[in-house]
Amino acid sequence: MIYNMKKTFTILLMVIFGGMLVYNCEPEPDSLGEQLFLDGAANGNEVSYDLIAYNLDNNDSIRSDASKLIGGAGGAVLGAFSEGQFGMQKAAYLTQVRLPVYDPDFGANAVVDSVVLVVKPLYESASDSLKTTTDENYVYPDGAVAAKKVVNTYPAKKFGRTKFNGGNLTVTVNEVTDFLNGYNDIAYSNTPYAIGQVLGSKVFNGYVNSVTITKDSDNSSLFSSGVGFRIPLSASFFKTKIIDKKGQPELKDVSTFIRYFRGLKISVNESNGYLVEFSPSAVELVMYYKSVDTGATTSTQKQYAFSVGSGNVHIGNYTYDRSNSALSQAGNIGNINTGDEKLFAQGMGGNSIGIKFPTKTIDSLKNLYQKNKAAIISAKIRMHTDRTAWDNKYQKPQDKGFTILQKDFKDGKETTNFTQDLLLLSGTPNFLYMRVYDLEKNPAYYDFTVTQSLKDIVESGTDYTKKYFKIDLANFLESSQGGLAGYNYTSRAFSTQRAVFVGSDPNNPDKIKLKVTYSTK
Repeated sequence: MIYNMKKTFTILLMVIFGGMLVYNCEPEPDSLGEQLFLDGAANGNEVSYDLIAYNLDNNDSIRSDASKLIGGAGGAVLGAFSEGQFGMQKAAYLTQVRLPVYDPDFGANAVVDSVVLVVKPLYESASDSLKTTTDENYVYPDGAVAAKKVVNTYPAKKFGRTKFNGGNLTVTVNEVTDFLNGYNDIAYSNTPYAIGQVLGSKVFNGYVNSVTITKDSDNSSLFSSGVGFRIPLSASFFKTKIIDKKGQPELKDVSTFIRYFRGLKISVNESNGYLVEFSPSAVELVMYYKSVDTGATTSTQKQYAFSVGSGNVHIGNYTYDRSNSALSQAGNIGNINTGDEKLFAQGMGGNSIGIKFPTKTIDSLKNLYQKNKAAIISAKIRMHTDRTAWDNKYQKPQDKGFTILQKDFKDGKETTNFTQDLLLLSGTPNFLYMRVYDLEKNPAYYDFTVTQSLKDIVESGTDYTKKYFKIDLANFLESSQGGLAGYNYTSRAFSTQRAVFVGSDPNNPDKIKLKVTYSTK
């Protein structure tokens, strides 16, 4: 009863005083801790304790189906990137295509002019990133119309060797010949899929653009496109595959169509360069064609937009080559008893990080609590990037760039949930489950709040031997109503981040630590 009252009072104080916490460039106690230090109300002490930190091998595989790519914020990855710590990573994307209306009528004597697949990578939208090119003497090809063409160009957001090979990646689109199953079916990132002929290819130079074409005579719009990367596909393929099947069973219903035209794979030819993220639900496939309408005598220009976004299968397809990388040469990592010296964290199926409280650490804190009546005010896991292994210009994980989950073993089964701090305090003003420091320096470091989790162990005797924390390079996704959608809704399936951190290395001053602030009267 006394414990429950103390716990309730502690949580209440955190909620009341949480808004008074001011973020600065140095670590600080939790909101509750600030109040206990005021006017000499308590003596504050900060002590560092050892942790057991180790690599969690995910076998370079992760669920990457539509529920993981489109759920929440939505994201998919395209590109390739090689470096010495993690090796080569290559990301491709597969999607089904559907007809907007089945048993379509394309008109008489239909001829396909062009087909364009539009991918929309995330890009730098700041005004100083924009480059505008205007052609006042442009001639629109359909009818040779005098026009003005305006192209706005933006740099895509990239992770990796952005200037390798001049910043160019060759993007190729293939027909998929394996059936991709249904929208709700599970798919994994390392599953191979059979592909057929090449439908189109184009060099991506790292920039995306929007195009607007207006007629000189009256300034009316002839063509416009949103910001994206446009890949021309084979007109003859779509003439044979779609137009020529008018009225036939292949176009009669969705079930038959997705087994007839099974989908598209978008990939890059290179094995080095960079990775870009894009929204799978924003991918467009448009067929431009001419045909004669019923009752007409001449053909007119038309466009046919296939359905690529919602309702379709979307799959992230990732391959790795770890040969000669530091990760492959690290030996027998994943030591849950003493920890690993280096932690190789990577999104999209790469390694996660496991963290446990050592018995010696918990015994020391329990002794402090029982004999000195010490109250834990703040507890944070502090983790540094490896100043030697990760001394480069690649972007370090940013604010909210990690997820941290609590793993427990109960009745022989592993359960997963948010940490106690996230469960109890995520709605508190100014509460942050992690903070980042010194991003522009080497090393950077990160603090993860585990105050309530540690208090439960030290003050109430929660069994810590069957508990560990799992950290991933990913973001928690938010629900449409605000707040976190759930512990299993994260960006892991399409997170391009990676970094090497210092683990339980006894000879490294930057080794991972538990930083505890406690008070005594």
